[in-house]
Amino acid sequence: MAQKAVQWRQLESGEIVITIDQPESKVNVVSQAVLAELEQALAEVARLAPLAGIILTSGKPGIFLAGADLRELAQAWRYPELVRQLIERGHALLRQIENLPGPTVAAIDGPCLGGGLEIALAFDHRLVTTNPRTELGLPEVKVGLIPGWGGTQRLPRLIGPALALDMICTGDSIPAARAVEIGLVFDAVAADRLLEEAKRLLYLARQQNDWPAIRRRKQQPVGLSEEQHAYTFAVARGQVWQKTRGRPAAPLAALEVVDKTVKLPLEDGLRYEQETFLRLATAAEARNLIAVFFQQQRLQKDPGVSQAFAQPRNITRVGVLGAGIMGSGISGVLARRGLFVQLSDVSAEILNQALQRIERSFLERVQTGRWKPEEAADALARIGTTQTLAAMADRELVIEAVTENFDLKTRLFSELERHVGPDTLLVSNTSTLSITQMARVLQRPERFAGFHFFNPAERMPLVEVIRGEKTADDTVIHLVAFAKRIGKTPIVVKDSPGFLVNRILFPYLNEAMLMLEEGVEPRELDRIAVEFGMPMGPVTLQDVVGLDTALFAGRVLQQAFPDRFVENRIVAALVEAGRLGQKSGAGFYSYAKDPRQGADDPALLPILQHCRREHRKISPEEITDRLFLPMLTEAIRVLSEGIVRDPGDVDMGLILGIGFPAWRGGILRWADELGADAILQRLERYQYLGPRFAPPPLLQELAQQRRKFYPDGNP
Repeated sequence: MAQKAVQWRQLESGEIVITIDQPESKVNVVSQAVLAELEQALAEVARLAPLAGIILTSGKPGIFLAGADLRELAQAWRYPELVRQLIERGHALLRQIENLPGPTVAAIDGPCLGGGLEIALAFDHRLVTTNPRTELGLPEVKVGLIPGWGGTQRLPRLIGPALALDMICTGDSIPAARAVEIGLVFDAVAADRLLEEAKRLLYLARQQNDWPAIRRRKQQPVGLSEEQHAYTFAVARGQVWQKTRGRPAAPLAALEVVDKTVKLPLEDGLRYEQETFLRLATAAEARNLIAVFFQQQRLQKDPGVSQAFAQPRNITRVGVLGAGIMGSGISGVLARRGLFVQLSDVSAEILNQALQRIERSFLERVQTGRWKPEEAADALARIGTTQTLAAMADRELVIEAVTENFDLKTRLFSELERHVGPDTLLVSNTSTLSITQMARVLQRPERFAGFHFFNPAERMPLVEVIRGEKTADDTVIHLVAFAKRIGKTPIVVKDSPGFLVNRILFPYLNEAMLMLEEGVEPRELDRIAVEFGMPMGPVTLQDVVGLDTALFAGRVLQQAFPDRFVENRIVAALVEAGRLGQKSGAGFYSYAKDPRQGADDPALLPILQHCRREHRKISPEEITDRLFLPMLTEAIRVLSEGIVRDPGDVDMGLILGIGFPAWRGGILRWADELGADAILQRLERYQYLGPRFAPPPLLQELAQQRRKFYPDGNP
């Protein structure tokens, strides 16, 4: 007989303990099967009335409830009635809990998220552990949904609309201490005391007989005056709009639900929430964001090769060559994760500047409450500096992050290989240079690969693991596991000009520059890209990356693909004028007054006029097409050439590497949504501009066969 996920027992002191422990699963998720077992357990328990109390807990230490089963919700667009039944079933379960004949407490150890927290909110009390893994949250907006089992209703009634909106509209979780502080839970206790403290809380509830009043209050509207209501929701609406600009739609939709229902009885509010949830669940945004969630999970499980025959090494000692912006950023990431770092450069002054940068970044974490001062001090102590390659002798991995110069890099690797052991992994952080060609100077090319961080290394989640022609499978396995250990998401890429992200990004940047030369204004290009969903426009992005870096990378790709990468004059002209972007104080925009936010600069105008070939009006529709269609066609070519192993690698590379809007699901899911025929028609309009708008054979094949990149549309 199959093991049940839900069991209950009665303690000698009379309390009932209901335990959720999904067999053969690391976490507990609230699936249809678990709901059915919970319903049965609650019905059996209710027949034992009167009750000394009911405790809900988990059989998995450090794991409470991770939320509803997203794979069931992912079918909403295809089977909306089934999702409606799931939502209604959840509401019925929560009513069962709220009608139990005795006081109740959810005893929470570990993550309590989404549907898990909504179940806990139906209990009279919540008790959490001080376990660092304990967190409570309603993350539904992050997958394009809102809480669907009463989260938008019970949470505001418990902690007030302002605090509730902060949790619901951001989707961010809070730790145990904050949950106690805002009244979401009764207290935080040691994990080994959780059951005893839950029993004690039930004893107090029986003595005070407070639980019927708690349930009655939960059914009532939230008591806000007109002024309080107007102020609370005006502030929240402004905050949500500033962060999302309305896409994805879920955060604003969640806010509107709370706004419209805080003055209604609970049952009326639940009906309003349910209809909004179902509308969002059948929309493309939720489908895309759920797909992105599952792609992220796939990458976390992916060993990097088709058959993982080798156990990943436990790398603890790492060398970093080059103490510039990237080298210091990488060193900080490694030290934060508990690794011992040896940072190398040619001068003591450069090394001291790097240490100062790293120390400032660590102090920022202390000032924002993410670290204690001693944690920052310990991490900084794990970084040593050296001016000699011989100091890398004991390193298990050495990451090169020097200037993007082929001769300099190969000279360094050739010398470095003489100082390190035969099993030491050597990697280059190059963003453009060929890994296969660099490997030719090495005696052990099988131990060499690309390991491309994105700037700023401390914040950007993606690392491209680039396989050269002779890179061994076990080298890939070790590097993929290492990337995950330092908190990054690795994508394995075959060596090719621009690798994955930059190869697809540069057609977008290049087309923006060509449109500048045709007469479009920089702000117009940026505005339209941001409206599409990009975190910043192509003009601002070039300033942030550095125009000298963009110029060099563009030339590499232009040499590799001369038919599709058309040379523009404007970037070279700006570099020649010393306008390198943010780092020099001026690029397309001026950063003199604000190093972060660029201002329009009259000094750009003569350079722009000198480089312009015409002055024509280009419509927003054409700008959007010309920015994103060349990016799409290059993405299709990357997939066709086997540069990556899966369409999801393309989509996740762009989402994590350049901030392509996740709510669109990635560039290939966006293409699926448009349809291959529609894309071909759009490309046809721009054929006169040259081969960069030529449809790739794979796209033509998909159109002819009525197929998609993701054939069944599933995550």
